[in-house]
Amino acid sequence: MDMKKWLQDLHDAPVKKAMPILSFPSAKLLGMSVAELISTAENQAAGMAAIAARVDSAAAVSMMDLSIEAEAFGATIHASEDEVPTVVGNIINTEEDADALRVPAVGEARTGRGVEAVRLACEKITDRPVFAGVIGPFSLAARLIDVTEVMIACYDEPDMVHKVLEKVTAFLIEYINAYKAVGANGVVMAEPLAGVLSPMLVDEFSSEYVRRIADATKSDEFLFIYHNCGDNINRMAESILSTGSDAYHFGDAVPVADMLAQFPADTVVMGNVSPSVQFLGGTPESMRADTLRIMEENCAKYPNFVISSGCDIPPLAPWENTDAFFAAVAEFYAR
Repeated sequence: MDMKKWLQDLHDAPVKKAMPILSFPSAKLLGMSVAELISTAENQAAGMAAIAARVDSAAAVSMMDLSIEAEAFGATIHASEDEVPTVVGNIINTEEDADALRVPAVGEARTGRGVEAVRLACEKITDRPVFAGVIGPFSLAARLIDVTEVMIACYDEPDMVHKVLEKVTAFLIEYINAYKAVGANGVVMAEPLAGVLSPMLVDEFSSEYVRRIADATKSDEFLFIYHNCGDNINRMAESILSTGSDAYHFGDAVPVADMLAQFPADTVVMGNVSPSVQFLGGTPESMRADTLRIMEENCAKYPNFVISSGCDIPPLAPWENTDAFFAAVAEFYAR
């Protein structure tokens, strides 16, 4: 598939399909727990296919599990029945730890399962692109160093942070290219922790490494989509844009209009109905109202805007709310 043409067509279309980051709620569709969903590649692919059958989305997105890559590097993971796994503790405390950090091969831990899930999903879903979901370099490094300590380390031990970033960047390039090799049409890279960096640090510790990953993976047949849902994104738009990503996806920490105003008109920007307030905690009525509000504020003024969730939709989000989101999108364009 010529994905550059697909993206241009999405940009140009007067009626655009929504592209929420929707994967883990497939557990409800399959009648299984999150733990069961992620236990096999077959279950994950079946979940993606079930969502594609349920909603008319612009693309299908694989499980956005940001613990997978950290686990492959040796991090401890906490898993529960109905929550996305999380990283516990840290494995990097000193520069010597960073020197000793081993770069895993793609296929270790659960990384092979994720790649196989996308391969199977590409066989099942043929009416829209299939995107893999991966973590960004700073967000991965922070999980290995500790999400609080890494902020201090950027000032006090920058060499240690850069050594970890070099290693995770090398791994992420291989990991994304493995997804490309099995048929994925692109990748959505989640770099949320970069959103808490100051504008003076984000270039050095995130955007430069994201740019290297994007340059090594994207092509006419494979899109690189950047996601950040941090609080400071409206202050780092120039740095984010320097990553050279094909499209950008933002959370609800700031109004999406703040980002659209800073991005070129020919660049697709996606966002930002709250996954926690609306998809998880809202009602069909509040979802309809908020989706229509965001579209009315942005779609006419910014033709490069594509409505989406602000981030990965939680596993326990009621499907009534997700259905109301898609119904509101259809209602808006029907006007």
